[in-house]
Amino acid sequence: MNTAAASIVFFLLLTVAIAHLLWAIGSPWPIRDPQLLARTVIGKPGVDRIPRLGALAVAVLVMIAATLGTSLGDTASGGLPLTLAGVVLALVFAARGIAGYLPAWRAAHPLEPFAGLDRRYYSPLCLVVAVCFAVLVVTRLV
Repeated sequence: MNTAAASIVFFLLLTVAIAHLLWAIGSPWPIRDPQLLARTVIGKPGVDRIPRLGALAVAVLVMIAATLGTSLGDTASGGLPLTLAGVVLALVFAARGIAGYLPAWRAAHPLEPFAGLDRRYYSPLCLVVAVCFAVLVVTRLV
């Protein structure tokens, strides 16, 4: 179970980190129109381009989370500090996943296609990652 959960976390977060890194260096991949990309990824009125520094920060933080997820898969590594980091990451991803379904989040990020993609893909993926982090933490404690 550890290996599967760690692999899922790493694969999903590595994919997200690579996309954000590409946006940080100015690539509009996978959408050529920068405004449509911003509406797809952020969905906030008034944001018509992906902020490069913000995308870089997300890429780095997500890659750190991916690495910690892999480390959590080894129950003999890191001790209590790593386990606590796993708890924090499970809570952060759960909060983001749940937020996607709250009216306040919907009001802050109403633009399509982000709003629909968030309900169908982004928030559920955050919840999957949160569950995987929770499994990794529980496995370390048993």
